[in-house]
Amino acid sequence: MQKLIAWDVYRVMTEAVLRAYGSYGDDGNGMFRMPSPVDAKPLLIIASTGYGWEHVSVSHPRRTPNWTEMEFVKRRFFNPDETAMQLHVPASDHVNVHPNCLHLWRPMLVEIPRPPAIMVG
Repeated sequence: MQKLIAWDVYRVMTEAVLRAYGSYGDDGNGMFRMPSPVDAKPLLIIASTGYGWEHVSVSHPRRTPNWTEMEFVKRRFFNPDETAMQLHVPASDHVNVHPNCLHLWRPMLVEIPRPPAIMVG
C-alpha cells in the first residue's frame, strides 16, 4: 500500500477515531475523508493492514460508491503496479455493517491471479 503522507490533509483525527482505533493511524493505515471525484460528497475511507492483507473500505454518505470512485481510491491507496480486488464471498460469510460501503483487498504475500488481459478490458 502506498505511503499516505501526502493524504494527511484528508486524515480524520477526532476523539471518536482515537477511542475506536487507539491512534490516528500511520503511513499505511487510518481514516480519511476525501471528496468524491463524481459529486464532491465526502468518501469515508478506512485503510488498514492485518493478517497478511491490505484493505480499504470506501463509503459514500448517500449511496454505494461507483466504479469511478472505487478506481479513484484504488489509485491513491495502492501502488500503480499492484492489483487490488473486490470480493464476493459466499452468502454464509457475508457481513453488511454499512449498506453504502465497498472494499478493496490485496494479499501482501502473494500475487493476485488475473485472467488474460484480453478478457479484462
